[in-house]
Amino acid sequence: MTQSYAGGEPLAEVVRSGFVEGTHRGSVVLLDSDGAVFSSVGDVRSPIFPRSSSKPMQAIGMLRSGLRLVDAADLALVCGSHYGEDFHVARVEAMLRSGGLTASALRCPPDLPVSEAARAEVYRAGGGPARILMNCSGKHTGMLLTCLAAGWPVDGYWRPEHPLQQRLRTAIEDFTGEPVAATGVDGCGAPVLGVSLTGLAGAFLRLVSGAPGSVERTVADAMRAHPDLVSGTGAEDNLLMTGVPGLLSKVGAEGVLVVALPGVGAVALKIDDGAARARMPVLVTALRKLGVSAPVLDDLADVPLLGGGVPVGAIRPL
Repeated sequence: MTQSYAGGEPLAEVVRSGFVEGTHRGSVVLLDSDGAVFSSVGDVRSPIFPRSSSKPMQAIGMLRSGLRLVDAADLALVCGSHYGEDFHVARVEAMLRSGGLTASALRCPPDLPVSEAARAEVYRAGGGPARILMNCSGKHTGMLLTCLAAGWPVDGYWRPEHPLQQRLRTAIEDFTGEPVAATGVDGCGAPVLGVSLTGLAGAFLRLVSGAPGSVERTVADAMRAHPDLVSGTGAEDNLLMTGVPGLLSKVGAEGVLVVALPGVGAVALKIDDGAARARMPVLVTALRKLGVSAPVLDDLADVPLLGGGVPVGAIRPL
């Protein structure tokens, strides 16, 4: 039986009106610039599901399999969890057209945009959930285009036994340096593969440390050049990659976040209860331990708690 994630330790506390009303537990690992463990808390060796934090490695598998995109912005969207804003949807549509496809070929589930403003606009226009609006539609479009490039059938492209998914699995194993410990079904319907936080951090460090022109560096450079396509307006990945030059960042569901900075190191973390609100305070503390400073980190260090519409506390790192 696969060793299960043992869970973490207290990483952040919820302080309201000076009273600690809750605690977020989790695990976090910091690697130095050589990839050695600099510091860790919790279980950083057992497998977790990285969720969307796996997308950069999946994109590497697509490029290795023959995917060719004219614009680096398209590659960023393949790696991203987009917010369903107009510029995201238009680019996905254009990518599908380039392969003679329509949104009906996508097998991610119908959904509404992550962006509240974009969601409201969909409703105002009389629309509703659609596959192309789902935050993983860029990744699924990349998968479809890879199948066309490689001569593989698009039918069943999301199933673990499909040649595409086997190639993506190999890429994840190559860059994490670990065999996949578990296979599940992600929220978008594609496979999600279990690796450790330590392996995940090491993979991101390899991406930003790759030689110019290498497949891994190509992915990292595309994401850092187009952070708005990796996420969306005001999103964590966008703010971090815009505010910390050279930083590569990718969030995942269930409280996962991975970042790497060339010449500095990498951080991978998981908040056990899946609460996204605890990620930033923990990440900022970890980056500061690695010697990283930037105004955006000061802005993200505390997540305010509201009472009566005004700040009365914060999520604070432990």
